[in-house]
Amino acid sequence: MSDRKKPVTEIFGYNVFNDAVMLERLPKESYKALQEVIGGRKHLDLDLANIVASAMKDWAIEKGATHFCHWFQPMTGLTAEKHDSFISPTSKGQVMMEFSGKELCQGEPDASSFPSGGLRATFEARGYTAWDCTSPVFIKEDGRNSNRQ
Repeated sequence: MSDRKKPVTEIFGYNVFNDAVMLERLPKESYKALQEVIGGRKHLDLDLANIVASAMKDWAIEKGATHFCHWFQPMTGLTAEKHDSFISPTSKGQVMMEFSGKELCQGEPDASSFPSGGLRATFEARGYTAWDCTSPVFIKEDGRNSNRQ
């Protein structure tokens, strides 16, 4: 059955790392700690970020994702995306699927996010993205590779 024929109640939130998914995939103590971070009562430390990133990576890969992106709003008034891959090559010609808490929490956008239109080199940008843990992570499908059953 195609998604167009499924009721909205079955497909709404399918690709969202929402509260129900977090509750299912995170260890109980990590889930509780993340809820405190989301509620503004605690700071997100690297240990918790690593646990959350690992659960997110596994969830996303199971759904067919190979890349992640920090979607941000640069000073241009538009939105932009900084894409990275879960795939990391090994010295033996294989690949590993990786995603760390550091990558989850902070990324560095390219220089095109500046109002100048990217006239500076990327390494001079000094702009960073930060994960807003109050906004659920989601998978954006491109329409070609839907893994929905």
